[in-house]
Amino acid sequence: MKKLFYIGCLGLLLFEAANVYFIMPMPGSQQMNSIDLAYFLFNWRWIFRTLFVLVLLTGLLNTQWKRKWTVAIPLLVVAAGIYILNFVMAADGMFKQPASIVLANQKENKVDTARLIVGVVDGTTAKAYPIRFLAYHHFVYDSINGKPLLITYCTVCRTGRVFDPSVNGKPEQFRLVGMDHFNAMIEDQTTHSWWRQATGKAIVGPLKGSQLEEVHSTQTSLAQWLELYPESLIMQEDPNSVSKYDTSLKYESGASKSKLTGTDSLSWKNKSWVVGISKAGEDTAIDWNELKKKRIMLTKVGRLPAFVVLGKDNKSFFAFEYNLSSTPQFSNDTIYVNNKKYKLNGVGIDTVGSLSTLNAYQEFWHSWREFHQ
Repeated sequence: MKKLFYIGCLGLLLFEAANVYFIMPMPGSQQMNSIDLAYFLFNWRWIFRTLFVLVLLTGLLNTQWKRKWTVAIPLLVVAAGIYILNFVMAADGMFKQPASIVLANQKENKVDTARLIVGVVDGTTAKAYPIRFLAYHHFVYDSINGKPLLITYCTVCRTGRVFDPSVNGKPEQFRLVGMDHFNAMIEDQTTHSWWRQATGKAIVGPLKGSQLEEVHSTQTSLAQWLELYPESLIMQEDPNSVSKYDTSLKYESGASKSKLTGTDSLSWKNKSWVVGISKAGEDTAIDWNELKKKRIMLTKVGRLPAFVVLGKDNKSFFAFEYNLSSTPQFSNDTIYVNNKKYKLNGVGIDTVGSLSTLNAYQEFWHSWREFHQ
């Protein structure tokens, strides 16, 4: 019977470890196609826990223990392991949501304008969400002109995405679960399906295959964003999370050498930067280093002619469709198409028209290759 006690302790501890291993960046865990196993373990966790506790109690209550420490030490180890694995190492325990979003206009803004932001525009309303804050929170809720927004970011993939957080026509709440193939996963409160941050698609659970509606967003420096949208509101730091925010510019500038979030300065390596472009299920990617040299690059998304421009700040980029009859030109942050001038964001300078924008993202090559190629 004594063996049952130790089997129960070991089994419970190994189960809790496995429950975390497959959804966190542990050695080897993110290279496996183990999402179905991870979801199974998580959904049946109370069955496994109950089973191992019953085995543990059977051995405990049916054994004559000569020394109390032989019982106390294993129980303390198991209790400590359960606490660490479920509270200290749990994704939603490590990365907290802000109680509310604080927005400020340009005059009241306290965010360094050298910082990168994910920007959203709806009509004449613009909002900017600093990556410095999103990197910790992973996602925040907001709205623009009454439309709900789920603004997300994953530093391990370098992916910024904005979605409408509605599922089956109803506003949904999410929690951070962990990651799969190095990309953040969130779980909806209603069906407990798991959704991939880089694509907004449910990858396991009752809603597997469902897709969140993406909201067009742009990554720029805050300085460039405010030049284009001077009336924009800017997300400010959450007072309860100040100590968690990155204080350096290493991640955003590419100077970080962290194994998970660092940048490879060479092209087409796992941690190299690319600009990925998507349109109607078609995808393409261009090398960031080449874009920095050329400032404008022509490409195709499927059969659709497209081009990408990079601003003088080496941070702000936009992608557009174009007509093959007129090759776009780019100089001094001004786009020239058919003898018309356009701002960096495609808004006409000497014309009332605007260029047709495309969804474009700065991303680590390993992420774009995994989810879009």
